[in-house]
Amino acid sequence: MLRFPRASWEAGVRGLAIWWDVLFPSLFPFFVISEVMLGFGIVHFLGKLLDPLMKPLFRIPGSGGFVMAMGFASGYPVSAKLTTKLREERLVSREEGERLVAFTTSSDPIFLIGAVSVGFFGNPKLAGALAVAHYGSALLVGVLMRFYGAKAAPSTAETGAPDSAPCPGPEAAPRFSLRAAVKAMHEARMLDGRGLGELLGQAIASSLKLMTVVGGLVVFFSVMLEVLTASRVIDVLHSGVRLLLPALALPPELADSLVGGLFEVTLGAKASAAPQGVPLMFKAAAAAFILSWGGLSVHAQVASILNGADLRYFPFLIARIIHAFLSSIILLLLWRPLMGSVPAFVPEALEIGSHRGWGAVPGMFTLFLIIAASLVILSLLAVIIHRIVVYIKKKTEK
Repeated sequence: MLRFPRASWEAGVRGLAIWWDVLFPSLFPFFVISEVMLGFGIVHFLGKLLDPLMKPLFRIPGSGGFVMAMGFASGYPVSAKLTTKLREERLVSREEGERLVAFTTSSDPIFLIGAVSVGFFGNPKLAGALAVAHYGSALLVGVLMRFYGAKAAPSTAETGAPDSAPCPGPEAAPRFSLRAAVKAMHEARMLDGRGLGELLGQAIASSLKLMTVVGGLVVFFSVMLEVLTASRVIDVLHSGVRLLLPALALPPELADSLVGGLFEVTLGAKASAAPQGVPLMFKAAAAAFILSWGGLSVHAQVASILNGADLRYFPFLIARIIHAFLSSIILLLLWRPLMGSVPAFVPEALEIGSHRGWGAVPGMFTLFLIIAASLVILSLLAVIIHRIVVYIKKKTEK
């Protein structure tokens, strides 16, 4: 920094601008809203309704469905914050929390569609392929992570909540009860006991504290990457990746974007669209890899959040690596059918171009509601299908 003071200063200002213009408006409202919803018992309400889907599929209590919906709608690192809150409320065990944050940390659709597909690549049709690869591989990671901590079955006594009881066996009929969900919400609200003013004030205070940490990490990594670039230290990484990519049958021109994405997801995703003469399929695969990896800046944010609870960072790191490779492989395998059948349109909730300021909040919250409603419907279908299977099995036995 002493050797390159001007570059360091400009990088710090640029990181601060990204935090204030992009991250603060897109993350802060969701941090506050989620804490208020938790205090009012809405998370417990959704948790009861989503138990029949989340427990058999991901070995996660139903309240994890709220984290998944909020995380997929608003992007990293919202799910890490919500998971630590669930852990503090004893709604998830340690292993469940680590599994949950491992697959719900993802890019938000507005950035994936508006900034990457439309803004960087100038190709709205690419949004569908990237979304299928990114979120599809995230769900696959969730299914794979269900085997993590398989011996550590959660108990009601440990978590202090029936929401985290062991997963039902194949013969146990999962319950989808609106009455039980309302009862759980009422009990959680009575147990919390804070008034709206106190609840909102504490939610704003804790969210501002977390946003300060996120801003500091963004500025730090922005300056660090600029200093490494100005001092040409990062050229060593570029050279190493250029030598590795041909061995993987990938164009060496993607090295700059992958190295940039190692540190910061926005810079890497933007650089992935730049190489000339590289097939779009490989550039999109690089973007999918970078979006799923998240960048060391996001990793540092998640690690700092997890540090507030007893959740470990290492399972998250392994899941990010798996997610990055899975998303790029899925995109390459499904490239022709996806690009040939996906319509070139952007959903109405996301028609905001590459803008990610305060104007993006309504669209992101709409996405959360859509995802949450879809999960509730899938949970109800899971109960119906289970009962039909049990009924048919009993009939055949007779």
